[in-house]
Amino acid sequence: MTLVDRFLDYVKFDTQSDELTNLTPSTPGQMVFAQYLEKELQKMGLEDITLDENGYLMATLPANTDGDIPVVGFIAHLDTSPDMSGRHVNPRIVKNYDGQDITLNEKEQIVLSPGEFPELRDYVGQDLIVTDGTTLLGADDKAGIAEIISAVAYLQEHPEIKHGKIRIAFNPDEEIGLGAHKFDVEHFGCDFAYTMDGGEIGELEYENFNAAVARITIKGRNVHPGSAKHKMINSIRVATLFTQMLPRWETPEHTEGYEGFYHLVNIEGSVESTTITYIIRDHDRARFESRKREIEHLVNKTNNEYPGCCTAEIKDQYYNMREKIEPVMHIIDIAKQAMYDADVTPKVLPIRGGTDGAQLSFKGLPCPNIFAGGLNFHGRYEFVPVPSMEKARDVIVHIARLVAGK
Repeated sequence: MTLVDRFLDYVKFDTQSDELTNLTPSTPGQMVFAQYLEKELQKMGLEDITLDENGYLMATLPANTDGDIPVVGFIAHLDTSPDMSGRHVNPRIVKNYDGQDITLNEKEQIVLSPGEFPELRDYVGQDLIVTDGTTLLGADDKAGIAEIISAVAYLQEHPEIKHGKIRIAFNPDEEIGLGAHKFDVEHFGCDFAYTMDGGEIGELEYENFNAAVARITIKGRNVHPGSAKHKMINSIRVATLFTQMLPRWETPEHTEGYEGFYHLVNIEGSVESTTITYIIRDHDRARFESRKREIEHLVNKTNNEYPGCCTAEIKDQYYNMREKIEPVMHIIDIAKQAMYDADVTPKVLPIRGGTDGAQLSFKGLPCPNIFAGGLNFHGRYEFVPVPSMEKARDVIVHIARLVAGK
């Protein structure tokens, strides 16, 4: 089975995660997909295959050479984003892309256009896999899964490429921030690993946001509006005032690179009670802590005007993996060299988000992130260039070779 065949096969599985179920995996489709992959790995003859009750699938490609070689792992996630349907995905291959608009769905007039997505122009002449405009594609992260399994198959077919023990893992619920929570690092048994969960070709990431979620609850006092003077406290209006006190320009739509932000993700309520939810992000740990203190400061400021009406619950989600990767920077050097060997130019960038690798790094498994090749994740305009997937597979093979060589 080719890499493309695998990918087209995998995206047929509906594996959207759901943060409301409080289950692991959060949706049954992820376990169905994991069981399918388990059978595929068994047919390939891999060893130490385990699939636990939480949907974590692990397997081993044994070493084909002697020596004290570090055990390297490759990881991808089973789920797709809850942001858009992943059911009945109907992918299509656009052969030799000509640089013009791609009609995804003629009936609904859904068009993937380089006018809106200029990165398309970087892939003129390549085969692109796109959606039919009604679902996401699932390259995040089924491209990563297909690349890892295809790389393992390639190594099996080419025993002249010497490699040490290789572990692979596919986990649920990355898209809802829970992929690493029940990941058994000790059982995985690797010296270091790479998540194949990045975007465009060449991406290599070992810095990510420090992340927290803040839920601010504002209690109001509802009185008939005809007699409300000096009595009513409209919690919706107070919530609006709260949001206006945060820096206007420190939002996702006004920041880039290493700039952090406050992102208002939900506001829900009535005169009597309103809840505001923010996610807080910053690469710098000191600024991250300062942002959390600013939320607390604004809560106190609000309570000065409306005594006792405002409370906040702030919960850390994950931290910048850089502090865990810097002591083992040789694993970044290996990934860079593997990209050069695959004729790929590394693009070392900070992740304006998080990955399972960040949490795994803090659990004792250094785990930077490598491109899987897809673009426009989480929506109907998602696409993946076939050559980018092929290069990701090649990078995995070169990493295995380089680790054995060192």
